[in-house]
Amino acid sequence: MTGAEIYNVIKGSIADEIGLSKGDIILKCNGHEIDDELSMRFYFAAEEVELEVICGGEREIIEIENPDLEDLGVEFESALLGKAKSCKNKCIFCFIDQLPKGMRKPLYFKDDDSRLSYLTGNYVTLTNITDKEIDKIIEMHLEPINISVHTTEPDLRVFMLKNPKAADLLKYMEKLKEGKIHMNCQIVLVRGVNDGEHLEKTIETLSGFYPYVTSVSAVPMGMTKFRDGLFEATPYDKESSREVLEAVSKWQEKLLGKMGTRFIYAADEFFLNAGIDIPCDEYYEGYYQIENGVGLIRSMEVEFEDALSKAPNGEREVTLITGVAAYGSMSRLAKMAMERYPEIKIQVECIKNEFFGEKITVAGLIVGEDIINQLRDRKIYKNVLIPSVMLKHESDLFLDDTTVSDIEKELGCEIGVTDCTGYDLWEKIIK
Repeated sequence: MTGAEIYNVIKGSIADEIGLSKGDIILKCNGHEIDDELSMRFYFAAEEVELEVICGGEREIIEIENPDLEDLGVEFESALLGKAKSCKNKCIFCFIDQLPKGMRKPLYFKDDDSRLSYLTGNYVTLTNITDKEIDKIIEMHLEPINISVHTTEPDLRVFMLKNPKAADLLKYMEKLKEGKIHMNCQIVLVRGVNDGEHLEKTIETLSGFYPYVTSVSAVPMGMTKFRDGLFEATPYDKESSREVLEAVSKWQEKLLGKMGTRFIYAADEFFLNAGIDIPCDEYYEGYYQIENGVGLIRSMEVEFEDALSKAPNGEREVTLITGVAAYGSMSRLAKMAMERYPEIKIQVECIKNEFFGEKITVAGLIVGEDIINQLRDRKIYKNVLIPSVMLKHESDLFLDDTTVSDIEKELGCEIGVTDCTGYDLWEKIIK
């Protein structure tokens, strides 16, 4: 049976007043089948609502007057009412294919569900989307949609994603544009494959979708040490990173004059690899792509410097744990704080990624085992801070299933978690 089974009814809500309860099933709302929470909320937002439900095993039609467009007041066990759509690609740069065996099962699931793009900000390839789903996005005006583009050349995209449907990208993007749906796009660059003239062609094509393509990020492929049998990729070095930045800069200058926006941004990692300073705050135009590591370092520094106006109440000793990529930036922040407030002592510890391999330098992929092994014999302060990206969402679990408590026990410290903003970092330092 299709439909949405109610997991919880909010007390005092419309659902509560009309007698719906846990276990009842909503089949249709105003004639539309309910296949996820988004559908329920969208179709219920009407002055007159007809629900087709199964209550106590009996099918019923319930008519509701809803002049204030209130929410029905039901909760489902999952917003998607089931498992997310899985990815049908075999991308040559896929990070999940580079995970070692023996990790927890959910880490190996590859989602590629357009609903998660709207709900959680995930990037989708549009290779397993249907025309009906595109129509639904447009009808409900679900935006922005985050799209993993990688290249706009059909044959090259098919090669990179190993899926013939990858060639249909621009067809779907045109339809989203016609429906006035805004998009953010991501290009994962594989050295020697989709960079160079291919990158420039992709930028040019995507700029034609402006303003409905709001921004584009270019990020380097992540490479772990577990690549046996996979595509033979070469990591970006100083020279090749500079070449990417030169191409991006050329298009930024052209598009800034033409459209009033730089439009395309390279990830911080390219600047770090190239030995080039991270650009100023204004360069990032609101940090549209910060979740992709674009401008994260500059944003953190700007926020932290502003937060320093709040003075500490007394002495404080704190150890900050970070990865190789952010170590220089975090060290600068620590120095800035200690120069202004001598009563504050901040120690920054850089953790090398031995679990995935030292080519992985971002803090978000550091595991608990590496923290324990590398800090066990070092003198650290009692108070330790880690960024939230190291942990599973809303939990204290690292990627290797080590917990925050495990580290506290092994290192004899107390761990606090920051939300990766400069403001929260300073607040946790002086707390």
